[in-house]
Amino acid sequence: MADPKGFLTTPRETPARRPVDVRITDWREVYTEFGTGRLERQAGRCMDCGIPFCHSGCPLGNLIPEWNDLVWRQDWAEAAQRLHATNNFPEFTGRLCPAPCESACVLGINADPVTIKQVELEIIDRAWAEGWVAPQPPGPAARAAGRRVAVVGSGPAGLAAAQQLTRAGHAVTVFERADRPGGLLRYGIPEFKLEKRHLDQRLRQMLAEGTQFRCGTRVGTDVTVAELREISDAVVLAGGATVPRDLPVPGRDLAGIHQAMEYLPQANRAVAAAAEDPRSPAGPVADPALTARGKHVVIIGGGDTGADCLGTAHRQGAASVTQLEILPRPPETRPGHQPWPTYPMLYRVSSAHEEGGDRVYAVSTEEFIGDESGRVRALRLTEVRQAGRGFEPVGGTGRELPAQLVLLALGFTGPEQGPLLGGLGVALDERGNVARNGSYATSVPGVFAAGDMGRGQSLVVWAIAEGRSAAAAADRYLTGESTLPVAIPPTARPLT
Repeated sequence: MADPKGFLTTPRETPARRPVDVRITDWREVYTEFGTGRLERQAGRCMDCGIPFCHSGCPLGNLIPEWNDLVWRQDWAEAAQRLHATNNFPEFTGRLCPAPCESACVLGINADPVTIKQVELEIIDRAWAEGWVAPQPPGPAARAAGRRVAVVGSGPAGLAAAQQLTRAGHAVTVFERADRPGGLLRYGIPEFKLEKRHLDQRLRQMLAEGTQFRCGTRVGTDVTVAELREISDAVVLAGGATVPRDLPVPGRDLAGIHQAMEYLPQANRAVAAAAEDPRSPAGPVADPALTARGKHVVIIGGGDTGADCLGTAHRQGAASVTQLEILPRPPETRPGHQPWPTYPMLYRVSSAHEEGGDRVYAVSTEEFIGDESGRVRALRLTEVRQAGRGFEPVGGTGRELPAQLVLLALGFTGPEQGPLLGGLGVALDERGNVARNGSYATSVPGVFAAGDMGRGQSLVVWAIAEGRSAAAAADRYLTGESTLPVAIPPTARPLT
């Protein structure tokens, strides 16, 4: 145990956010530095529970009490080792994961939980700064025994699978259809949540270990399925759930209505272009073709993707931003039907929400209204109430909301049914995801599936856990046995 009285004497602290009027003028991450001494005291709040439920909240099974104790004892290098024992990319989860481990923290039963996510982030950032994160290439014997593996998709699941398999000695090639690797980490997550330098430094490590990347390559067209099977002994599918949920209401075909994943990648590319401009690497970010500047923006969908659109619209100079959610506003404290250690649905204020905009709950969009040029100028919405498993309109509550840019952030329905999956002939489950057995194997021998492509839309921490586990399954298929760890079975689900 770290500090035996820490949970009694030390209150929970988290880092402050930079002032709103400052941070919306740039694209840097929003949080200020958190002092080492303060962080060590926060780690000391961990009670080293006999049954650490934080392990159950985290699909990676992170050794949270162990690295909390090591941080409190100021053994940061060993803490980084313990952190990497279960998580390939703590710099991603430490910034992007909503921390279900904290909701499962035993201290959270009747007090504020341990700041697990912040401790994790500080460990890995210090490890990079101190040079403790080095490439781990396989030895000559492992390479000699290795086989050829193709990983399709370079999001967190694909990267985790690729790194594990490379370290096991296999010759791994990651195929990515975008111009750079990273998947949603690269072009979906805004810079103010994940500065891409963190992604790039991890990719440099993977390259040094021997992982190869083929970007700008669509498997199924640029490389046929037959060619893929010819050049690989096993395939790991990690292409994500990229089909967005639509809103088929009157006026949907008007100009100015876009999916969130049409909008966010353009903003991320503009930020990247500005950062790489040798004439002015810290200069202003040019507006992409699809921009919120000067417009009344309406975001339909109240989740994380909607918040990403919200923060992006603020930085682009939107005239106003309104975020709509069909569900009622959640409570500010844990409701009785979502008891500890589950992850409760609470009213949370992200950095983007803090920056401005209106949040409107319990409303449904009935129609988009256009102007004489065929562009959206407003939408008609009505208040709704839950009726059974659905919603019904509340009479007399219809109204118009000005909208010159509408962003649909309604989630994703599953993987694309295109030349890749069709060419491989893998079976799908009842939800349209790639079907897997208990070892991540698809219906096609030698083909495995990890992450959202098999699980459906989920969190970054689940993607990494699945990538690690699918790597172990592929390694066992190729060699007959594997020492790679299995984080979770594909049937694992969050605590509910």
